[in-house]
Amino acid sequence: MKHFAKTAAAAIVAAGLAACDGSDKFHIEGSISGAKDSVLYFENMSLEGPVKLDSVKLTESGGFSFSDKTGGAPEFYRLRIADRIINLAADSTETITVKADYSTMATGYDVEGSDDCRRIKELAVRQIALHQKAMALDRDRALNYEERMDSLMRMVAAYKEEVKRDYIFPDPKAASSYFALFQTLGDFLIFNPRNNRDDIRVFAAVATGWDTFYPGAVRGENLHNIAIEGMKTERIVTAGQNKAIDPAKVTEAGLIDIRLTDNKGRERSLTELRGKVVLLDFHAFAMGDSPARILTLRELYNKYHDRGLEIYQVSADTDEHFWKQQTAALPWICVRDDNGPAAQCLALYNVRSVPEFFLIDRNNTLISRSVQIKDLEAEIEKLL
Repeated sequence: MKHFAKTAAAAIVAAGLAACDGSDKFHIEGSISGAKDSVLYFENMSLEGPVKLDSVKLTESGGFSFSDKTGGAPEFYRLRIADRIINLAADSTETITVKADYSTMATGYDVEGSDDCRRIKELAVRQIALHQKAMALDRDRALNYEERMDSLMRMVAAYKEEVKRDYIFPDPKAASSYFALFQTLGDFLIFNPRNNRDDIRVFAAVATGWDTFYPGAVRGENLHNIAIEGMKTERIVTAGQNKAIDPAKVTEAGLIDIRLTDNKGRERSLTELRGKVVLLDFHAFAMGDSPARILTLRELYNKYHDRGLEIYQVSADTDEHFWKQQTAALPWICVRDDNGPAAQCLALYNVRSVPEFFLIDRNNTLISRSVQIKDLEAEIEKLL
């Protein structure tokens, strides 16, 4: 299974080199002009609320420097003077430089050293612009209440589509994607998994990214729980409408479901495989190395299927006839999305290129991604 583990091995080597560095802190430095004698606070935005870490009384130059220990996952911070705030995130031993003038501190600051912090700034600026448009709409008495609400809903829907397209789906595991999920308009969440089916999927996409790349992170587990609760609520509401499902039996798997038609014309769901260990494989049969990879999968399937292994293979091939020919003799579940490389399931699982694979345990919980797996057979043995 050597070719399955190349990326994982490289990641482990990189992690080892980082560990040998000995540095375990990130730094935030810079200056805020026009704020002499003001107190600049450096705060951690924990799940329980802001926690003061440090502060400094600014001089004429406005210079400051803060640091904190890094963790195993992105963490969120803010610089604050009174009610003026700059949101930041850090997940490594990076140095983030912030320069601003107090008068335009919330939107006019410059940030260097972190792409995530740059994206967070862009999101914050977009959120403020949305709020201003909403306030202007509320004051427009040329429209009645229903017209204003309709315009507001369309405005928010357009904003969400832009944020999903430009920020969340390109990199669900990013700190900026997490930040985007909790933006608000007034007192309301813009993405609300408690009353919007599409928003549940967005939360689930980011939760999967964090589960995969930051296993055990508190924020990832929180996202995961929010997504699951949203799914449960949705199903309970649907049950009430259809009078067909007992709400007491509503449960939800710890992964994003995929429901596609297989090569025999039958709809197959990923979550229907609960009770089995699943190798979720994203593949394209048009790839030059496809035959060798399929041979490897056949060996795995033949060796472990009787003990409870199933393969759920998602094809990104655009030619349906070609795909059916290539999969006709395969013994495992082969499904295909008509959108090919643009399939939503690829985006939800943060699959940027194929082949890619994940392991799912018997409880329908996503356990690991290819980059985390050094020995695929050994990991399958553990789960079986």
